[in-house]
Amino acid sequence: MALLDIIYEGDPRLRQKSTKIKNVDAGLRRLAADMRDTMLAAPGVGLAAPQVGVNRRLIVVHVPADMDEKGNPELNLALCNPEIVRSIGNEIGSEGCLSIPGWAGDVLRAEAITVKAMDLNNRDIRIKLKGYAARVVQHEIDHLDGVLFVDKLEPGTLRRVEDDDELGESAEGTAA
Repeated sequence: MALLDIIYEGDPRLRQKSTKIKNVDAGLRRLAADMRDTMLAAPGVGLAAPQVGVNRRLIVVHVPADMDEKGNPELNLALCNPEIVRSIGNEIGSEGCLSIPGWAGDVLRAEAITVKAMDLNNRDIRIKLKGYAARVVQHEIDHLDGVLFVDKLEPGTLRRVEDDDELGESAEGTAA
């Protein structure tokens, strides 16, 4: 697989609404695999196609086991056209972004969500997520609509971070 170039805040492609995927083919599967490799190498826990300059509604997510709560399994997702169809509760949490390296802030997100999407085999699926996994997927879906975490910050929470600071290996509290 290939590592892709991640684009940064200021690039107008990050502010465009992504186009819907009608059919998953070998090229889209290859893009998803390349995005996953890019995300893991960054390192991050999520990546949306617009972050690599592709205007398609595709996200990849990798949340390691036990990342936010002991006993949580590893989560690996590649979702086409993800849409939140239900959300429950609210919580504020720290986020950052692979497209805005070195910065983090607090964002209000739903605690639990149900997402409908299409998988890489052209099947419609529904997934229930909570906690950190739900935060990561919400962050990535925002990218598909041209929204960055800095657009949703709680006032006064934007801060500079280093790789070994609170966001550590994920570079993003939600590194997406």
